Order: sequence, then C-alpha cells, then structure tokens
Amino acid sequence: MADPVGGAPPTDPTDIPGPWQHRHVAANGARFHVAEPDSGSGSAPRRLVVLLHGFPELWWAWRHQLGPLADAGFRAVAMDLRGYGGSDKTPVGYDPFTLAQDVSGVVKALGARDAVLVGHGWGGYVGWAAAVLHPAEVSALVTVSAPHPLAMLRALRTGHGGTALRHLLAMQVPMRPERRLARADSGYLAAHLRSRSGPGSTFPSDSEVATYQRAIGVWPSSHCALEYHRWLVRSRLRSDGRRFTHAMRSPVTQPVRVVTGEEDRVVPVEAVRASRGWVAGDLLEHRMPRAGHFPHEEDPPAFTELLLSWLTGLPRPLPG
Repeated sequence: MADPVGGAPPTDPTDIPGPWQHRHVAANGARFHVAEPDSGSGSAPRRLVVLLHGFPELWWAWRHQLGPLADAGFRAVAMDLRGYGGSDKTPVGYDPFTLAQDVSGVVKALGARDAVLVGHGWGGYVGWAAAVLHPAEVSALVTVSAPHPLAMLRALRTGHGGTALRHLLAMQVPMRPERRLARADSGYLAAHLRSRSGPGSTFPSDSEVATYQRAIGVWPSSHCALEYHRWLVRSRLRSDGRRFTHAMRSPVTQPVRVVTGEEDRVVPVEAVRASRGWVAGDLLEHRMPRAGHFPHEEDPPAFTELLLSWLTGLPRPLPG
C-alpha cells in the first residue's frame, strides 16, 4: 500500500528501549507486538495483566505501569492493538468482535488461561467486549476513561456525549482525517492529546507527542486507527452493529473497576454511572482529581497506586 502522506517511515518507531522486552505473538490470524518487563529469576506463576492502549497511542502509554506491576508480582504485558504500533495493519478487522478475539487470542498465545484486562479509551471498549464475548479469558476488567459501550452509545444518542460525538463524526470523512493525524506539521495529534488532558496537566510533553507521532505516522497506522471510529458509526445501520448491541446486553460477571478523570471533557459522567446497569458482578468507580482523559499518563503515581491496590485485592486465581 502506498504512503499517501509522504516521507520515509521511521525505523522501528514502536520498539522503544526501556526495562522491557519486545516481541510478537500470533493470534486470530495476525501478529501482535507486545512489550513485557523482564520476569526475573522467579518460577512461580504470576497473574497476567494485559494493558490495552487508546487512541491515538500505542503500548508505550503504559510505560509508567509496566515496571511497578512487575515489581508487585504481576506479569504485565502491554500490547499494540490491531492496526497500531508494531502489530499487523490488516485491511479489515476493526469491529469489536474481531478486536475482542484478538485479545482473547493474545492471552492464550502468552501461555495464560486468563488475564486481567486494563484498557484505556478504545482499549477499554475492546476490554468490555472481550469480557462479554470471551469471558473465559478475562478474569477481571479495569477500564480507564471508557464506559460500557452501550452506556456510551446511549449518551451519544441523548446528547450527553457532545465532544465524543463530534470527534466520531469528524473521523467519517475519507482520507483527510488520516492525513491530518499522520502529519506532524498538522499539529492534530498534539492538539488532540492536550485538549483532552486536565487543565493543569503537564501531559503531553513535546517528547511524548513526538513518540506517538512517529508511530502513527507510519502508513497505514492512521487509517487503521480511524477504522475503529468508522465502524462504530457505520455499524448503526448494519446487522453487525445490531448483533454487537444484542451481544453486549449480556451482563459482565467479572469484577470491574472504572477509572475516570474529574476533568475529562470527553467521557460523560452519565455513561459511567449507567455502566453499572450492565455489570452483574462487583463494580467500583473512582474519579481521579485534576486528571483529564489520560489519568494513567497525567498522574502516573496516583493511577498506579490505585491500580495495584485493586489488583492485589482480587481473589487469587485457581492453579492450573
């Protein structure tokens, strides 16, 4: 596929060095890039925690959490979703059925029976879908700035999700949005991240913007990222959208933790509260003060402490 935005792609923009290892795993007919901290010398099995990034980021969004999770005894793995970063950029497969199966397959490819999913934004959307569609592979769910998909759809229909709806509709135009997202000189990615962070947030720095820009600028990453948005809107008129809505009416039975920022201008509070209606098990909600749409990057120490506190309180998984 030709590169319509011009310029030579950077070399390995997703293999960012750090206290982790990079590799690819095969699942659901595609290859997925994952980053995982060194496991150390211990041989005891550790609970798997799979971290799912949002738009327009990649696995590196969880750089602050990978080390502390590993130090606390968890097996932490951050993956690039389909179409992002170092994962395969397939021409199709950006519907939640396929994306949920991707995550289920990655869990099994990592040699685990199940995992705790931690998902931000679109990663949270996929996490909700995986918890319903592949419950055997999801032991618990943490969503960050990501209400239940049906609660979010209701908020969009009733006008409570104005910012999110405008963002979704702007992405439906062909080609122009991906060009704008892929080109650093458009300023779009930087403006997107900064406008959704809390008013006093130092995230994102120029270097953080540059890291995300390098990855999304590799064609066809920007196009693939926008296919998530396009499916959500176009599926409202198609049978697959109705099928997903029907499937997601099944209650989530796993423990759920919903984390949002008090200054998030994208996620409607009504949608977060309404998420309880689709959770049969335990649901805890936490709103982080002074944080916007990216609490795990805006206030990493507070978010990581919150996450670890909840994870360590989960029942221990059965051996086997």
